[in-house]
This record gives sequence, structure tokens and C-alpha cells, in this order.
Amino acid sequence: MNLQQHVVTQSESLFSSARSHRFAMAKPAVRWQDALPSGNGTMGALVYGNIEEDTIVINHEALWYGGSTKQPPDLSVHLPELRALLDAGQYEEANRFFPDLMRAAGYQTHTSRFQPGFEFKVTLETEGAFRDYSRTLDMETGEITVAWTDNGVRKSKRTFVSRPDQMIVMSVRYDGAPIPQAAFALHIHQPAEAEKHGFAHESSAEPGYALASGKHAGADNGYCAVARIIARGAALSADNGLVMASGADEITVLVKVAAKDGSPAQQERLKRELDAVPYDYDTLLQRHIAEHRLLFLSAGIDLGADGESRDTANERLLLDAYTGSVPTALMERMYDYGRYLLMSSSRPGGLPANLQGVWNGDYLPAWSGAFFNNENIQMNYWQALAGNMAETAEPFYDFFDSLLPDMRRNAQSFYGSRGILSPLFASPESGLKKNLQPHVVYWTAGAGWLAQHYYDYWLFTGDIDFLKRRVLPFLRECAAFYEDFMVEGADGKWISYPSNSPENWAIGSFPGSGKLSVCINATMDCAVAKEVLTNLCEACEETGLYAEELPRWRAMLGKIPAYQINRDGALREWMHPDFEDNYHHRHQSHIYPLFPGFEITEETHPELFEACRIAVEKRLVIGLKQQTGWSLSHMAGIYARLGDGDRALECLEILSRSCLGDNLFTYHNDWRNQGISLKMGRAPFQIDANLGWTAAMQEMLLFSARGMIKLLPARPKRWVRGQFRQLRCRGGVTVSLEWDMERRSSVATLTSDRTQTVELQLPAAASSVAAEGAVVAPSASGPKYRRLTLTGGQTATLHIAHDE
Repeated sequence: MNLQQHVVTQSESLFSSARSHRFAMAKPAVRWQDALPSGNGTMGALVYGNIEEDTIVINHEALWYGGSTKQPPDLSVHLPELRALLDAGQYEEANRFFPDLMRAAGYQTHTSRFQPGFEFKVTLETEGAFRDYSRTLDMETGEITVAWTDNGVRKSKRTFVSRPDQMIVMSVRYDGAPIPQAAFALHIHQPAEAEKHGFAHESSAEPGYALASGKHAGADNGYCAVARIIARGAALSADNGLVMASGADEITVLVKVAAKDGSPAQQERLKRELDAVPYDYDTLLQRHIAEHRLLFLSAGIDLGADGESRDTANERLLLDAYTGSVPTALMERMYDYGRYLLMSSSRPGGLPANLQGVWNGDYLPAWSGAFFNNENIQMNYWQALAGNMAETAEPFYDFFDSLLPDMRRNAQSFYGSRGILSPLFASPESGLKKNLQPHVVYWTAGAGWLAQHYYDYWLFTGDIDFLKRRVLPFLRECAAFYEDFMVEGADGKWISYPSNSPENWAIGSFPGSGKLSVCINATMDCAVAKEVLTNLCEACEETGLYAEELPRWRAMLGKIPAYQINRDGALREWMHPDFEDNYHHRHQSHIYPLFPGFEITEETHPELFEACRIAVEKRLVIGLKQQTGWSLSHMAGIYARLGDGDRALECLEILSRSCLGDNLFTYHNDWRNQGISLKMGRAPFQIDANLGWTAAMQEMLLFSARGMIKLLPARPKRWVRGQFRQLRCRGGVTVSLEWDMERRSSVATLTSDRTQTVELQLPAAASSVAAEGAVVAPSASGPKYRRLTLTGGQTATLHIAHDE
């Protein structure tokens, strides 16, 4: 079964929408960051929503500029010198050793920047003072509506980005009245700013069409867009770059983009394509909705927010959040929004969602808008498989498979190793390590962390072909790197060095303590290597492949050192006596075996589980001033794994008061300096916290690992009743649950892809569990657990009566 087939199979059991999935805003946008987003996974549109002169920023996932790439120098010949420095405790020298060698070799390169595309301008003649203004996004359809009343006439502009037709579609309508004057223009985004960054551009208009193109000075090819304007009941004219209509009954606009070719011939091709499209807005919308809604409604939650609050504008809900607890309606809305943003910026055949998804209005986006592999892109996709949107994950695998040759080159050039070494961040044209900062140079756990997502696809879907063709090759490449890179110590255990624990610095008695990125035996390095080898062995046992190599990989597993606990009872971040824990940092990479890994659970490793809990609590010494948007989403996920739903919810509530915009975009940090989050010169929009928020809520409601499912593992006390539908579990089980803890009851339905027995943790201790379609047996784990035998393809229903 391939990725697309899996989604179609799952969509057969979609639930009908029980509540609205739209939100409104009470005011238009002034900046692109405040615009409402629409997208089809490839193209993005940001709608400002102004009445007289409106702006739509048009993005395309393939528009990048400014990258320069060289082959990295051969540093592997200097690896013995680097390790000698580390062995001698000369950590300051080791920290700059490889970066200095790279500078000496003239290895100065640049990562491509994710760039904006075009602006489509809509100018309408106004007659009176507007009233009843609203700007609405319907996440179930992807349609943005700007509506207002002027002189008693209801007027609207509606926009969406079509999935089947690969274009932006817009409609301008005045109820029962003609549109007096309208003008349309298309040009490169912020022309003056574009010129400052090396872009040449052209724009023009002719009756019925607006055309624009751009080209960066360092690019071989340009890019272009064409807008077709259709005015029902009126003639069109063109003058001075504007397409104008007077007295139209309705105006429809269709916009297409070519990201790799800006030639006049390409523009003519786009015009022909647009001419062939039926231009009825409602027809095009329904064609789009049929595809969009299917994916959006493949799973969902309902926390019981009242209808009035669900209809409340974002601005009002955020004001309520600032003054007290976050409204439940906002929690529901943020869950939906994360699903919407992921599916709108990631689709089969394209690129994965970058730091900004597929929306951007800056020519110098923070961190280039690139694909960061030490947390951010992983967080982008944590929700995908559990949220029953497997097709949105396909670009993740395609992208990193495309980087395999560069990652092999990294491994060879830096450490003389076989296998693959991931860069800390990448852009579409290159997966080579480029940045010279020590924490970037010395980080080696990236490919192994990416491999978790590969293996997860197999666990969620049971796609044996994907396991053989995609997962096993990637895991074997990771294992080959570890086999060559790791060094056996005197005790027979592996030493990982040079090492790095993103993005923290150890303390100790050595010069540079608390400042150096290089280290020895970061706990995360060992945890990721252990996970890779464990998954590799399990995959080989499942498929029967590479049986001759299994003994070697099992022996490698035995060489990974055991986790260590410090004198505070916390899991140590570095397993070397020179490196002591530094609690004053937001990153918690050493908690990887608990989250986002699955090795440590309360049931399997209670002592290490408690050590992880203490490690998290020790991190609170920094308060909130070092947190960021994404780190608060990450913390919510950690607390969900610890079973502390109230603390997980608190993290999301703090995020809503610090790093959330009116349009519900998340920011890297709080731009208002309210004492929450890391201070920076600016606060960039960054989509990872949006997507991580949705993932955290799923973790709070449902946990799964091989052979284990937990219902409501981290339910906040405030979520007394609610339901979720069609979430997916590792092992190929689809779960829906309704709960009412006031009545001490819950009803779960589980449908397994195959016959299997799993350990099921109930939402609370149960006095009885009545099962239909499954066999329920007691569990040795306690009164909150049952052994559940599921028959493949058959839905089981559990009626649970709780003791508490």
C-alpha cells in the first residue's frame, strides 16, 4: 500500500463535521504576518482583507534564492587531532578546531532563502462608511471571506487556493448590486525591497490579464505569474499596469504561478491554461472542497466549548486568554489550525513544510526559512501520522531521500565514515553542512532523529513495501555511520565524540565552561543511536531481510552506554565526568528517550521515567525568559508523556499569551517584551509551534507505542468531557473516544488494521469494561489497564465505567 492509497482507505470512515471549523477576525491586516493564510500544499496566499485596496501575497514552495554550495573540505584526516584535544580536556581548542579548518579552506557558503512571490492588488471604489466588517477563514474548506456592508449593500471578497486546479481563485460580489469600479494589478512582492536584494522584475496588464515576472541576479531562471480577470456583465480595459472593470455583476480572478521559468513563453502557457479552466467560482470551490474537506476531517476533536465562544473573533478570545485561562474554544481552534496549516503547506510531490510552512513576506526570513533538522521539521510533522493525515508526510521522506548523496558526502568529509550525516539545516538545493558554528558543525544525531519518522510511517500504516524500500535503507545508512564513527572505550562501551547536545552547553571545571558546544557522549547521541539500531533490528526481523547483518547490529546495541542519573536524581545530559548538567536552557535534548522517543515509559523504565521528570523540573530554574514558541509546544509534549495534563495545558496557555498573533500564527518569541520567552531583535513568524501545538494536544488525548495504547494519558482537569475521532495509533489502530468524567464514563471505538493484542491504559481506573467486537482481559499492570485483543478490520466498542 502506498501513501496515497493509505489515506484513501482511512478516509472511508470519516465523521461528519459536528461543529464549525471557521474563525473570524474583527479587523484587516496591516502586515503580511497578520494576514489570513490559504494554501493547497504547494502555493500559499496571504489575504490582508482591506476594503478599498486589498493585498494578497502569493507564495510558492519552490521559490528560493541566494544559495551557494561548495564541496566540503576533507576534515576526516584531522579527526584524530580533534579527538586528541577532547581526550586531553582541551575543549576550547576542540570547539573551534573544525570550524577554523573550514575557514582556512575557504569554505564560505550560503543557504538558500525562502522568498516571497507576488502581490495581487485589488482596488474597489467605496461609497459610504463600512460597517459589519469581518475577515473569516473556513478551515474545513480553505476559503477566506472578507465581508462588509456599505450603503446597505452586503459586499464580499472570497479567496481560496485550489488543490485540484493548482491556482488561486477569487470572487468579488455585491449582493443585488453591480460593482461600480474595480482595478487589479499583479507585481513582484514589494518591488523596491526585491530590487535591494538583487531581483529584476516586470509587470504588465492587458484586457483580462495581469502578468508579472521576477528573476534574481544569481539565478539561471526566473519565475512568473498570470492572473486572469473575468467580469460578468462588464467589459475589461487595461491601462498603466491595471486591469479595470466598471459595473460588473461579479468578478472572478484566477492566478497561476510558474516557479522555475519566468519567460514570456511560460506566461503565454499559463494564459492558455487559465483560459481552459471553467471560471465559475462556486464550481471551482466545490471541486476544491471535495479534496480539501476529505483530508481536514479525517480526524478531529471536540472539547465541548459553547457555541457562542466558538463564534467569537480571534481578537476577543486572545484578550480573554490575556486576562485568565485560555478559552476552550481557542484550544479547539488551535488544534484545527495546526491541521489546516500542515495540509495547506505539505502535499505529495512537493517540498515539506519549512519554518514558515508556505507563507512568507520577507526577503530575509529568519534562519532563511530553511528546513531545520534539530527539532523544527520534526515538530512540523509530529501530528501528521497520529492525526490521520499520512499523505502530508510524504514530502518529508521524499526531501530527505533527495539529500542522501549530500549526507553521504558529509559523513565522509567530516569523519571518514560510511553512511549519512545530516546537516543541522538544509534548503532544497543542498544537504551539505554549510554553517561554521560549532553546534552546527559537531551535531551528529540528525539523520537518526529523521529515521524515527521513517520508522513511524511503518508503525502507523503497516506498509511493508515502504518498510522495505524506504525505511530499511535509511536505517542502514544511519547504522553504517554509527559503526564507523563511534569509538569503543576501555569498558567496551561506545564513545560518541565529537558530540553536541542541541543547543545547550555543559558546565564543568574546564576553560569555556557554559559556552562550548563540543562535548563527549551527549545523552541524545546515544539515545538516537540506540533507537536506530533497535528499529533496524526489528525491521529486519519483520521482513526477513539482512539476516546476516543482524548479529553485528545487535552487538552494536550492546555497546551503547547506559543512561546516567545525576546527584539530583535527574537524567544526565552528558555521560562524561567532565560535563555537568546545565539547567539554564530551554532545549531538553537528553529527554529524547521519553519524548519524542518511546524508549522510556512509566511502565517499562519507572526509574528512568522519574529521572526524566526530575530533569524537566530542574529546567524550570530558568523560568520563562528562555522559552520560545516552539519550546513551549515541545514542553507540552513532554508533560503529556509524563502524564501531567495540567502542566501540558499550562504550556499551551503561556504560548497563547506570549507568542500568538491575532491570526493565530505562532512566533519564535514574544515581540512585546512581556517577560515571557527569549528576547531577540525581532520576533519572526515560525510555524513549528502552530503544528507542535496540535501534536501536543494529540499526545494529551492519545498515546501509542508498539503494543501499547493509552486513552487520555494527560487529560487536564478542565477537560471534563469531550471527544476525539479517528486518531491513529502505532500498530495500525484507529481510535475514537467520548468521555464524561462527571458521569464517570467513556466510550471508545477501536478499529485495527490487523488482528493483534495490545495493552490498553484506560482514562481512569474502571469498575467495568463492556466490550463489543473485542476480547478484554485483566492486565498485570493494574486497574487502569486491560489486555485487548482486536480482530483485523472489525470495529470494537468499549463501554467503560470509571471508579473515579
